[in-house]
Amino acid sequence: MKIGFAGLGVMGGPMAGHLVAAGHEVTGFNRSPAKARDWAAAAGGRFAATVAEAAAGADLFILCVGNDDDVRQVVAEALPHLAVDAVVLDHTTTSARVAREMAGTTARRGVSFIDAPVSGGQTGAEAGKLSVMAGGDGEALARVEPVMTAYARAVQHMGPAGAGQLTKMVNQICIAGVVQGLAEAVHFARSAGLDPDAVYEAVSKGAAQSWQMDNRWKTMARGEFDFGFAVDWMRKDLGLVLEEARANGSHLALTALVDQFYSEVQAMGGSRWDTSSLAARLQDRAGPR
Repeated sequence: MKIGFAGLGVMGGPMAGHLVAAGHEVTGFNRSPAKARDWAAAAGGRFAATVAEAAAGADLFILCVGNDDDVRQVVAEALPHLAVDAVVLDHTTTSARVAREMAGTTARRGVSFIDAPVSGGQTGAEAGKLSVMAGGDGEALARVEPVMTAYARAVQHMGPAGAGQLTKMVNQICIAGVVQGLAEAVHFARSAGLDPDAVYEAVSKGAAQSWQMDNRWKTMARGEFDFGFAVDWMRKDLGLVLEEARANGSHLALTALVDQFYSEVQAMGGSRWDTSSLAARLQDRAGPR
C-alpha cells in the first residue's frame, strides 16, 4: 500500500519504520526536514519536503502530530493530493470535536477519516505493540486495520468519528489517577523508612499491581523521569479531558487535581520529564532525608 506519514517523532518515527519493514511504500514528512531525512536513511523509506509531496497519490495518509491545529493544517494540505477513496488515519491525541470536523471535511472529498489515538507510549511504538482505539466508518477501518498490525497489537473500533478520541480520554484519566497513587505510595514508603524496592516485591503480586507499578515504581523511587511521554503532553491531554467533561457533565475531581499537580511539576522545571514525575513533586516537598 502506498502510504504518506506526517509526524516522525518519538511515536511516529518507529511506527512509520515498522510499516516500511512490513513492505509498504512509505513517504515520510516532518516539520524538521533533517528528522525526515534521518528517518528515511534509518528506516529505508522516502522523505518528503512538504505534506503535499508525502500525500501525493497515497492510498493511506497517517498523522501522528501535536494537537488539533496541527491536524487541521496537515489534513488541509494533504487532502487535495490523496488517491481516490483514500483513508486518513489520525494517531494524534486530539479533541473529539476536531475528529468529527475532519471526518466531515474529508468526506466532502470522498476520503474517509479515522481518529485512532494510541496507548503504549514510546516503548510500545518501538516494539510495535501499541493499542489503538478507533472512531469513524467501520468499513474504512477494516480496509486499513491489516496495515496497523505492523505497529499495533490491538485495534478496537469504538464507534463513530470522535469515539476513538473519547476512549483515549478514558485512558488518560486512568493513568493520571494510578500514577498519582503510585507517587504517594513511594513517598509514603520512603517517609516510613521502608526500602522501596522491598515494598514493590511485597505488594506488586497482589491487588495493587498495575502496568505503571511494574514499569515505573523503581524508577520513581530513584528519581528517574526520562521515559518518553512528557508532562507537557499529558497536560495537553488532560486539558482535552476536562474540556470534554465540562461539555458532557461528568465530574472529574481527581483528574482536575492531578492536572494541577502536573502544573507544579512544570513549575519545578519538569516540563519534559515523563508522567511518573509526579513523584518528584512529593520528594521536593519532603526535602532531603
